[in-house]
Amino acid sequence: MLNDGYTPLEIYNSGIPLSSIYGKFYQGGLITYLNTTTGNGLIAASIDQAATTNWGCSTVLMGASGTAIGTGAQNTILIEAGCTTAGIATDVCANLNLNGYSDWFLPSKDELFELYQNLYIYGIGGIRDNVYWSSSESNASSAWAWSMKFGEGSGLTPKNSGFGTEPISVRAVRAF
Repeated sequence: MLNDGYTPLEIYNSGIPLSSIYGKFYQGGLITYLNTTTGNGLIAASIDQAATTNWGCSTVLMGASGTAIGTGAQNTILIEAGCTTAGIATDVCANLNLNGYSDWFLPSKDELFELYQNLYIYGIGGIRDNVYWSSSESNASSAWAWSMKFGEGSGLTPKNSGFGTEPISVRAVRAF
């Protein structure tokens, strides 16, 4: 139905459950979240953008503290403005051009949880057992990351290092 020009909200309102909508290819990636009131949602890239990278500048408070759904894009803008280091997690997402779209960003903590809850748990999207960065900063030296394998997050992840002995990966999202 997506290929016939229907929006995810129209499909949901026709009686199709969210579980049948999540993971479907739409507007450059995989549907990972749908607000059933507004029709807004999130698309996850269908591949990881980096196997391991730093979050960003390790001792600078970027003000990217938003954790809720809808805050990842603004967090990414703030981090990019305050840290010009090439190849950091937000830089990889902000400069991504994938499947005809260039408005990708690093997901906030809650947006990243949607990837876990609606894609990873069901084996959709090739999301690995790795830890993934969010754009949500917790303090000057730490940011939120989510372990897909263990289904848990930590706001004490040093911005310049891995999560314990595991690499920290990056998966970009975009809003629709």
